[in-house]
Amino acid sequence: MQAELQEVLGQPSWRIASDAVEAFVTETAGHLGPVTFRVGGKSIQPFSVAPWADLPTMLKVLRGDFFCLPFGGNATPFQGEQHPPHGDTANRPWTLESASPGQLHLSLQTQARKGRVDKHVTLRPGHTAIYQRHVISGMSGPMSCGHHAMLKFPDVPGSGVISTSRFRRGHVSPVPLEQASERGYSCLRPGAVFQSLERVPTQTGARTDLSRYPARRGFEDLVLLETDARQRLAWTAVTFAEQGYVWFALKDPQLLRQTIFWLSNAGRHYPPWDGRHSNVLGIEDVTSYFHYGLAESVNENPLTADGGHTTHALDPQQPLAIQYIIGVAPIPPDFDRVAAIRPAADGQSVELVSRNKLRVHTVLDLNFLGIEGLKNKSVR
Repeated sequence: MQAELQEVLGQPSWRIASDAVEAFVTETAGHLGPVTFRVGGKSIQPFSVAPWADLPTMLKVLRGDFFCLPFGGNATPFQGEQHPPHGDTANRPWTLESASPGQLHLSLQTQARKGRVDKHVTLRPGHTAIYQRHVISGMSGPMSCGHHAMLKFPDVPGSGVISTSRFRRGHVSPVPLEQASERGYSCLRPGAVFQSLERVPTQTGARTDLSRYPARRGFEDLVLLETDARQRLAWTAVTFAEQGYVWFALKDPQLLRQTIFWLSNAGRHYPPWDGRHSNVLGIEDVTSYFHYGLAESVNENPLTADGGHTTHALDPQQPLAIQYIIGVAPIPPDFDRVAAIRPAADGQSVELVSRNKLRVHTVLDLNFLGIEGLKNKSVR
């Protein structure tokens, strides 16, 4: 099947759809968005789309979720390689390999480091989820990578409640994400280490709750969570009680070892942001040292000095596949926040458990993640 490109919010895009999800993937940079989930008779569009167009490629396209290789700004060259911000995968045109109503296969030949990336986006009947697989081949040497999902929250303080699976430690970016001298503003204390999203130090000496968002209007901040790699399944979830659903992302903690939160709430007052990028939360599941780039992730940093991993060692003879699931599930009105996501007893779904002990199920194929010892039965 030959898919036709459509102009969607300023970008030529391929459409992929099932009975439960409609999604678009941009030809340039491979950004996934907009996405519409059909849940309980409602249409839900959880992802952000940046409010501009006349910009460098990655910012011009900026929307939804995209795959970064290498992850980060990449201002510092690495061994002669000068990668663009978030890599060729987030900037260059992708090539259509094949398409069907529920499957899209794109490929990209990378330039800064020669190799190939294959992008597979899959929808399944009845699943309010998107299954993504990126296969990196033909490359050697260390590499950071990750997904860069961005959610748009309702313009009501604390309208979404954020929770995660276990993490070892949380870190605020070592230097402020923004500088007042450049008309950007950050709130959190640089370099602070924390154990709970609900108590994170600020520059004033107070503590703030990062688990409720939007918050801290007028500030841009960034934190990194070291995922506890001893668990088989790692996840992040956002509960939107008023809208009646939970958004979630599932990953293998051996492949994507950190989660970065980019809290973007109108704290940048220089072009193209101009104070208009607000109520957006980047949920970025990565193997990387913050947002700096490949060189900083390869060099010794506080995470690697403590035994962590911020790159993968690529082998041209052994392709690396990164699987990732994002989805939504309906919830009852008194579901407060996600406390656990785990395989359900029926073998065909996952169970989302709230802090106040409510349980909901959503059909899902955990086998897709390929995690040893974490399986459910074949899902229709």
